[in-house]
Amino acid sequence: MISLGCPKNLVDGEIMLGQLQSEGEVTLTSDIEEADVVIVNTCGFIDAAKQESIDTILELAERKGRSVERIIVTGCMVQKYRAELQQSVPEIDAFVGLDHLEQISSAVRGDVDAAPAKRKMSVRLYEDLPRMLTQGRSHAYLKVSEGCSNPCTFCAIPQMRGKFRSRGVESLVREARQLQSQGVMELCLIAQDTTRYGQDLGLENGLTGLVRSLLDETDFRWIRFLYAYPGSLDWSLFELMGKEDRFLSYCDIPLQHVSSSVLSTMRRPGSQSEYREMVTRMRELVPDLSLRTTFITGHPGETARDFGQLYDFVQWAQFDQMGAFVYSPEEFTPSSKMENIPSRKTAERRRDKLMELQQRISLERNEARVGKTFDAMITGVCDETEHLLEGRLAGQAPEIDGRLLVNDGLDLLPSELPAFARVRISDAHPYDVVGGVVG
Repeated sequence: MISLGCPKNLVDGEIMLGQLQSEGEVTLTSDIEEADVVIVNTCGFIDAAKQESIDTILELAERKGRSVERIIVTGCMVQKYRAELQQSVPEIDAFVGLDHLEQISSAVRGDVDAAPAKRKMSVRLYEDLPRMLTQGRSHAYLKVSEGCSNPCTFCAIPQMRGKFRSRGVESLVREARQLQSQGVMELCLIAQDTTRYGQDLGLENGLTGLVRSLLDETDFRWIRFLYAYPGSLDWSLFELMGKEDRFLSYCDIPLQHVSSSVLSTMRRPGSQSEYREMVTRMRELVPDLSLRTTFITGHPGETARDFGQLYDFVQWAQFDQMGAFVYSPEEFTPSSKMENIPSRKTAERRRDKLMELQQRISLERNEARVGKTFDAMITGVCDETEHLLEGRLAGQAPEIDGRLLVNDGLDLLPSELPAFARVRISDAHPYDVVGGVVG
C-alpha cells in the first residue's frame, strides 16, 4: 500500500491493511518490487496532493503487466474523481470508496472490478475493525470522528468525507487499549474537527470527557489532540490540559486568516481581536502551551491590508510552529467561483514573507529552551546520519513539527527504542533542537 495525505487517511489505510491481514489470504509487503497487487490510498485535499496521487497511479500503470498485476485505488480522490480516473487510467482494476473499506479484500482478490464509491458519504463509521500499524510504536492516531460540517468556502473535505459524525466513547477506549497493547507510546487524537467531538451525540464537553476516559482507562504517558477549530473550542479542555501532565500542553489550531473581511469570505468564525483573546486565554490556562497554526495566503478577496493584519498578528502571537500555504482553488467549492483572486506570484510572496517571520520567531523560541531539561521521546537513529538519534519533545507533534536531535548521553538509553528520557537542550535551530540525554 502507498498511503498519501493526512493522518486521517493513514488510519483508513491501516484499517484496510488490518482487514487483509486478519483474513490471512494475502501476504503484505513493503517492497513494491515484490508486490503483485498495489493499493494507492489517495489524497484529494489540494492540487499538489491530487497531482501526487495521479503521478503515483501513472507510475504504477507503467508497471502493469510486468511486475504489478492489479492496481487498486482508494481514498479521497475516489469519492470525487472516480469516473475521471476510470476513464483516463484504464489500468486501474478496482476502486474502493471511503464508505466501503471492508471491500478491500474483494478488490485485492479480483472478485470485483470496482467496489461502489459514492460521491456523498453515508453516516457509517468504521468501529472495532482490525487495524495494522504501519509507523512503528512511537505514536498512533485515533480517529475520533469522520467528516466535517463546517462551511469553509475553500475546502472540499465535506464533499469527500461527508458530514461530521462522532464515534462512541466506548469504541474509542477499546481501540486505544488495543493500540496500547501493541506497545504504542503516544496517542494522537485526530479528526477533521476534533474539538467538535461528541456534539452530535448530545455530549457536553465531549472531547474533554473522552480525554478523561482515556486518561483513566489507559496508561499512555503522552496523549495529545490535533486540529482545533476556532468555532468549537471548549475551555474545559484547556483547563484539563493545564492540570494533567499526560495530556500534553499542545494545540494545533488552523486559523487560516485573521482579517475579518477574509474570514467572512472564507465563512469562518472569529476576528483578529477574538483570536488575540483566545490565544491569551489559552496561555493563561496552559502556561507551557506549545501552539501551532496554519494560514492561507492569496484567498479570493485578500488585499495588501488584509495581509498586513495577518503579518502583524503572527508577530504578536509568537507561535511555536506555523505553516503557511498558497490558496488552491478546489473544484465545486464556493471559493473557486469567486473573483478578486491575488496572483499566484503575490500569494507566494506573502507566504514567503510570513514564513520568514515565523522562522525567526521559531528560532527565538527554541533558543529559549537551551540549557533547560525536558521530557522527550527518543524514536530512533536520525535519517541523515547514524551518529545521531532523533526524537521529539512534548511540544513537537509527530510528522508536522521539528525534531529533537540527540548527540550525547546515548549510553543512558535502553537498547530498544522508542523510549522516554530526560534531555537537556544544548543548541537551537529554526525547526529542530539539539540535546543530550541526562536521565
